[in-house]
Amino acid sequence: MTLLLAKNAHVLVTMDETRREIHDGALLVRDHVIEAVGTTAEIVARLQHTGQTPDETLNLRDHVLLPGLINTHHHMSQSLLRAVPTMQNHDLMGWLYGLYKYLPYLTPDMIYVSAKVAMAELILSGCTTSSDHLYVYPNGCRMDDEVRAAQEIGLRFHPGRGSVSIKGGLLADEHVESEAFIERDTIRLIDTYHQAERYGMVRVVVAPGAPFSVTHAFMRELARLARSYGDRGVHLHTHFLETDYDIEALQAQLGLTPEQYLEEYEWVGDDVWHAHCVQISDSGIALFSRTGTGVAHCPHSNARLGAGIAPVPKMRKAGVRVALGVDGTASNDGGHIIAEARQALMLARAGSRDAAAMTAREALEIGTRGGAAVLGRDDVGVLAPNMAADFIAIHLKQLGFAGALHDPVAAVVLCTPVSVDYSVINGRVIVREGQLTTLELGALIEQHNRYAADLAAQ
Repeated sequence: MTLLLAKNAHVLVTMDETRREIHDGALLVRDHVIEAVGTTAEIVARLQHTGQTPDETLNLRDHVLLPGLINTHHHMSQSLLRAVPTMQNHDLMGWLYGLYKYLPYLTPDMIYVSAKVAMAELILSGCTTSSDHLYVYPNGCRMDDEVRAAQEIGLRFHPGRGSVSIKGGLLADEHVESEAFIERDTIRLIDTYHQAERYGMVRVVVAPGAPFSVTHAFMRELARLARSYGDRGVHLHTHFLETDYDIEALQAQLGLTPEQYLEEYEWVGDDVWHAHCVQISDSGIALFSRTGTGVAHCPHSNARLGAGIAPVPKMRKAGVRVALGVDGTASNDGGHIIAEARQALMLARAGSRDAAAMTAREALEIGTRGGAAVLGRDDVGVLAPNMAADFIAIHLKQLGFAGALHDPVAAVVLCTPVSVDYSVINGRVIVREGQLTTLELGALIEQHNRYAADLAAQ
């Protein structure tokens, strides 16, 4: 049994039911679980009363202490393809044509190294839990390569076993998988890695690439596969309504609206979340609200590809569960989770032409509580007793916050996004004084850049 004390925080943001913010805040962690939250005086008195001595103490004077943020949509292998000239100025379809040129050349070690780079970037930006959506598996690549990266770096991980089974599309036929193999491999991954218990570090997600990446019948079959695991919490994820294409294609192929399709093929419920939903209708919002279906909001990627602005304020007002997603770093070119919260705020205001459409604290709520709700977790996203010890600390005495200490919590979102000084995931210090403790970043970046050059040469 180990005790970790984090104390003297300028302000501790709990994100609990009352959204309590504690000045001179502290929290006590036993092993990987938060035992107590309060003022520094209260927590220190508790330790003195029980005669306990912490094994480690983090002095967070001049820091904001927050729950770790949660990323609910990513394509980590795309960190190898940032700022590719031929992909810089296209809409989604043109961008996909550029992307799919490179995907057949991915190797298992490229998947592993690119995942580590993406995870390092996320962690240093304040993320403690992330999903990923890997749906192309050439040259012996497996989702296991990403799981290994997450286990080594220390990130709480929800990997999505994506899939493409329809030939004749953007992906070369030799890299399209059979639906029988996809099903077998998905079962293998769930049985091997999925940790349904509270505080589980890996939870596998069933995640076909899109409703047009596999047959419609297989979309329904995958939904039923996930739910065959009962209360083990196997969730479903895919892309949906990123552009008008989804609406037009469903009408042409099946004569269905998006809402009819989701209900007919069993892709709604509190165990489902969809990435993007830029083109969601009012009836779609009502369906998501009624069924508990979640949304991964990806503001940077949607803006970069010219897809539009998802109606997040309208969704939230209707009670839809909304979380943040950085999306792939070839359509975002960055993986900074706090920057994503800032962009969500800016686009909510710009899209609605309302400067009060989203506050800084609401953006943080989407990135913490919102992410936990979308992933179906009741053990992260909040700093409270019996929650997982996943938290971050950001130093306020730096240039980007100069003049912003009137409201340090809002400053985290409104000011220039910064890196964290501390990140604790599952009770383990992963970032200490701005440095990752679980890998040597310089060597990783060098290897990653070599792989990126190899890929670009194809």
